[in-house]
Amino acid sequence: MTTFTAITTLPSREKAEALAEAMENFLPAPTGIGCFEIEDSSGHYEVGVYFEERPDEIELALIAAIYGAQPFAVSELPETDWVAHVRRELRPVEAGRFFVHGSHDADRVPEGRIGLLIEAAMAFGTGHHATTLGCLLALDRLERAGFHSRNTADIGCGTAVLAMAAAALWPDPVIASDIDAVAVEVARANVEANGLAGRVDCIEAAGLDHPELRARAPFDLIFANILKGPLLALAPDIAAATAPSGYAILSGILGSQAAEVAAAYRGAGFHLVCRDEIAEWTTLVLKRA
Repeated sequence: MTTFTAITTLPSREKAEALAEAMENFLPAPTGIGCFEIEDSSGHYEVGVYFEERPDEIELALIAAIYGAQPFAVSELPETDWVAHVRRELRPVEAGRFFVHGSHDADRVPEGRIGLLIEAAMAFGTGHHATTLGCLLALDRLERAGFHSRNTADIGCGTAVLAMAAAALWPDPVIASDIDAVAVEVARANVEANGLAGRVDCIEAAGLDHPELRARAPFDLIFANILKGPLLALAPDIAAATAPSGYAILSGILGSQAAEVAAAYRGAGFHLVCRDEIAEWTTLVLKRA
């Protein structure tokens, strides 16, 4: 089935959300609408709309003008099995002792490495993105330095690759949460596929707002590989849920945003252990005082 996309940008979240809501009544009816912050520290948002038939570009121009958006860029996407395509293209990722791979590379896990099977799916976190890679490297370094987490949480877990990495290192409880129900289902499937059922619990939650997360706190280690905005909002909650001398590994942060995030967590009772940069992305390792 041919798909048409119409993509525009707006200068604020409020305008973007208002346009996305208005597009729900557009004809032909969209098959999907997305509204995302553009990760370039500009504060701009992107609205993407998907159609099964070509939309009227004059009507798109009118609605864009009404909401102060840039003109829509309309594209036709050919029929492609994108999951199969990504599976073919994704190469294994080596992060310290971790070897993140798809099923097509299951026989290539090097001796002495920890293999983590992650198939291409709808959730974030195959290990190829610099933020996931940075978190895995930080975890590997902490463990090699003698740290042992007896209680770990992965907030905004996506595929649960970070939660599974912790479970592969230590025989102790791990809980993974995500605000997105699809991500939670993907995470559960990955946990099962990696033989970690019963070792990693996956739940749907917004931040740390869930009875099970509150019951399990405080944590020796918390991952939060999300974005600057949620990280800043969650600083008090992550601090409250981290055990004394416990660690937080944070990513999803552009280099230009790292100082602001680090300052917020210093104010919440952490000190910065290290800051790692991969491409334009930063991973922060913090220790609670």
